[in-house]
Amino acid sequence: QVQLVESGGGLVQPGGSLRLSCAASGSIFRIYNMGWYRQAPGEQRDMVATITIFGSTNYADSVQGRFTISRDIAKNAVYLQMNSLKPEDTAVYYCKVRAKRSSASAEYDYWGQGTQVTVSS
Repeated sequence: QVQLVESGGGLVQPGGSLRLSCAASGSIFRIYNMGWYRQAPGEQRDMVATITIFGSTNYADSVQGRFTISRDIAKNAVYLQMNSLKPEDTAVYYCKVRAKRSSASAEYDYWGQGTQVTVSS
């Protein structure tokens, strides 16, 4: 199995910053795309930012210029630096990776357990 452990969430004032981390472990042959998604109460889960195995990034319009996604291939880790946080960024943030467990297996998506980010004064 592939396990994802997220950390870095918490309570921050508007305008503040947080850095989320997600580390993948377990039976991993190769990780492809990695990304962060978020879900506010009563809302659907939406893409925040993604990064490919080649380092290409994509951001939701609402976070462009404020959030930065990065990855450490050697550590099977992905990060989300969140600056200039707004109350509307409040949500549970989930890490997702697409990975193969062996050279012969198919690619599957694996999700973390989520970490709460609350932006409030």
